[in-house]
Amino acid sequence: MRRSAWRNLPLHVIAILVGLGIVIPVLYGVLAGFKDNGQLTTNPFGWPHPWRWENYREIITSSGFWRPLWNSTYIAVATVALVVLVSAMAAFIFARFAFRGRELLFTLFTTGLMFPFAVAILPLYIVLRQIDLLDNPLGVILPQAAFGLPVTIIILRSFFRTIPAEIEESATLDGCTPLGFFWRILLPMARPALATVSVLALVASWNNFLLPLVVFNEPTSWTLPQGVQQFQGQFAADTARILAYVVLAMVPALAFYAVAERQLIGGLATGAVKG
Repeated sequence: MRRSAWRNLPLHVIAILVGLGIVIPVLYGVLAGFKDNGQLTTNPFGWPHPWRWENYREIITSSGFWRPLWNSTYIAVATVALVVLVSAMAAFIFARFAFRGRELLFTLFTTGLMFPFAVAILPLYIVLRQIDLLDNPLGVILPQAAFGLPVTIIILRSFFRTIPAEIEESATLDGCTPLGFFWRILLPMARPALATVSVLALVASWNNFLLPLVVFNEPTSWTLPQGVQQFQGQFAADTARILAYVVLAMVPALAFYAVAERQLIGGLATGAVKG
């Protein structure tokens, strides 16, 4: 056991260092939001003294935070619902049905992983302008869902293929149709995988800055990344308040992850064991 512990020591050290690299900047941003610019200059890494609660209070009570928060939440939830629903149905077909050209069609989907989002932004803008989806939330939701399909289909297909065929056969003998098996049996069993792809889709939508910047011209339609940019331009000299805004912008995504953490870890662990 001692040899095993020493053998795993480098992995633990690396995990601790990576964890510190993630936690320390977040903790610094949270504490810096309770300071003023003078404290950031003279005491950047110490505790705030005095604590300036008004930085967070003024942001929470302003419409410049809640409107982008609502826009980001609406777009993220709609994107997650669309990409998970479409990907689950496509992955079910690829995993449970045999037909000519299945692997070729699946390979076509996977090629979408090779194209960065930024490469398609110009033709995407032209298409959205032609179909009149500029300054429309659908102009962000539909492209985000389309670019999220490849990785989501790959993950769900791998998970669906691990479910024993005997379960589907038993459901069929009990009079369950393929669609009924999909909705009533397969999706409940795939909750860990669905949680995993939902978190991935939500984080990608929440952090998307380029597409909303191209689609939306009206400030009332801006999402949180654009709200951060606008707030930074408005309070360029107040670094502490900007950090407070950034911290508050991260809270909803962190809260969603905390709620879905058990299912997310379960999906990753199940995928690793079965893979």
